[in-house]
Amino acid sequence: MMVLEGAALALYVSLGDSISIDTYAGGPGRGGASLLARNRDDDFPDWRHRDLATTRPELGFALLASDGGTTGSVLEDQLPRLKSCGRVPRVVTLTVGGNDVLGAYGDTRRALEVVGVVRDGVGRVLDRLNALIAPGDPVVVGTVYDPSDGTGETWRVGLPPWPDVVDVVAELNAALRAVASEHGSVVADIHGRFLGHGLQAGDPAQPDARPGDRALWYCDVIEPNAWGADAVRAAFWEALQEQGKPQAS
Repeated sequence: MMVLEGAALALYVSLGDSISIDTYAGGPGRGGASLLARNRDDDFPDWRHRDLATTRPELGFALLASDGGTTGSVLEDQLPRLKSCGRVPRVVTLTVGGNDVLGAYGDTRRALEVVGVVRDGVGRVLDRLNALIAPGDPVVVGTVYDPSDGTGETWRVGLPPWPDVVDVVAELNAALRAVASEHGSVVADIHGRFLGHGLQAGDPAQPDARPGDRALWYCDVIEPNAWGADAVRAAFWEALQEQGKPQAS
């Protein structure tokens, strides 16, 4: 379901998968995209006034990213809903690719084939976005994190062993970076920001959205908890600053 905030004709639009949504971070307004749209000053006082509500107050917010989102669902569901809503995207963030690769879990050859499919699909997404947005408006593509923190020790979180998983994630992120560059999009290094906050910090499989240890950024193995959502937001924000955004129109 689309979460659409505000009556503004111009929007910040979040597309993609659960890296961007609110559910695992504790509920409405707590996910990475939502925090970029409007900070929760009670949880993150250091981010007060560093959000789009402050720097781009003319923008509404459309959260189209979905649990289990893939490149296919962005193309077939999320982008059509964006087009039909009658609003103009002015800032877009996209987190996608991880679920596509998870569909080939354990099969390295197939997973690398899927990486190629993701690259092609993201290219199509970016082509469609570039036809909707004004020149110079930012589209941010997020990289995909690794809950194993580069160890590949998937068995420690209850998953079957897959020794090649770290290399597959690296190939996926290289593809995302390449296709973003080809389409004039900016990259949010979610993968790099999350390193050290998975298995090196604790148990990514723990279920709490707000664990006492703020250095642990995952819950349910692959989802960003509240502190992870803050890091997703920070990656988006940094990418926008590099693009020279956000700024008042």
